[in-house]
Amino acid sequence: MPPPTPCRIGLLLYPEFMPAGLFAFADLVHAANRRAGTVLFEPMFVAAQAGVVECAHGHSLKAGLSAQEACLDAILIPGLWAESSGQIASALAKNADMITVLAGLQESVMMWSYCTGVCLAAATGRLNGQKATITWWLADMVREQYPKAVWQTERTIAYNSRTATASGINGYLPIAQTFIETRLGKEAYRDLTKLMVLPRPERTHHAFQMMSLIEQPDRLLRELHRITEQISATEATVSRLAQELNMTERTLARKVVAATGLPVASYVRRIKLNQVSERLIHTSAPANTISAELGFSSDSGMRRMFKDLTALTPAQYRQAFGRSWTP
Repeated sequence: MPPPTPCRIGLLLYPEFMPAGLFAFADLVHAANRRAGTVLFEPMFVAAQAGVVECAHGHSLKAGLSAQEACLDAILIPGLWAESSGQIASALAKNADMITVLAGLQESVMMWSYCTGVCLAAATGRLNGQKATITWWLADMVREQYPKAVWQTERTIAYNSRTATASGINGYLPIAQTFIETRLGKEAYRDLTKLMVLPRPERTHHAFQMMSLIEQPDRLLRELHRITEQISATEATVSRLAQELNMTERTLARKVVAATGLPVASYVRRIKLNQVSERLIHTSAPANTISAELGFSSDSGMRRMFKDLTALTPAQYRQAFGRSWTP
């Protein structure tokens, strides 16, 4: 029996994209080929036109072929560094020719994208009518500009036979996992995770998906996060935080509502409860110990607020989202 025809996967290069995920994806499919004992996947760098492409951080990579001439089965669109929807809009305008090339690929070519690269995929129209996800702070923008996609921002990956989207800078990982498991099986992927010491994709309750300090696009929110996480829950009052931020309570309240849609007290409470969530996921500490360490006025009060937000008790949350701990 002749060997199977390799799946040709284009790793898309375009100006200012972040390259690390493409290298990691290529390593994963190379390992999958080793596990299969044959070449099932053939990754290659492609671009709108063949040649050298300047990527982020002052590096450059060479695309041997254009996306159109590479006879691809799938194409992976990485993200670019951006901290606002305005930067994304600028990148879309600068890459209009590349978007046209992507939109012109045959329908049989699977289009995968992750992080801010999902915006490029959406701009091609290929996500129309498809379930898709996006990094949380771009959710409003994509819903407004690309309403024909079925956006599911509470999910970290949306995968089907035509498209795949994943949120976050490491979104290449769940896309690779799903594709490799589809072609080789879950046991083969488990072997790869052991060989390459891959992390388990983390799951987080949707209430906390926007709460990471580094993900905050607004400077005020980043500073508010930093201060709130460093003080106890009982000390995290609006008056204390406004004083730390050198502004009036009214100004703080107005800016937080404008940036998040939440009253400042609710948003600050969510920051502290996110710390509870992280410790429930990553440690085996009892909930009452976590409550005391984070400075809640009472364990029962923390539990009540946590359940009001997540609809889960701390024990149920740890069972659903936590890592396995052994004595």
